[in-house]
Amino acid sequence: MTEQQMNINKVRASVLQQLGSKVMIQLDRGRHRVDVQKGIIQGAYPCVFTVLVNDEEQENPPQLLSFSYADILTKDIRMKLC
Repeated sequence: MTEQQMNINKVRASVLQQLGSKVMIQLDRGRHRVDVQKGIIQGAYPCVFTVLVNDEEQENPPQLLSFSYADILTKDIRMKLC
């Protein structure tokens, strides 16, 4: 098993442990743009995980966002427990 695959397995295991937890997500949109959203980790699948984002201040309907585990390794997104 390659080192990259071992790192993805570690990230996947960590996300599985936090299933149902509230998290804050920083999304790197490029060109110095960063979106910050809060949500709950809904599901963890072999290649992706999903986060339910409910933005009460904006009065938008809840959104289910999906991310790959590689997004965390490449720092396209950063997650922190709330």
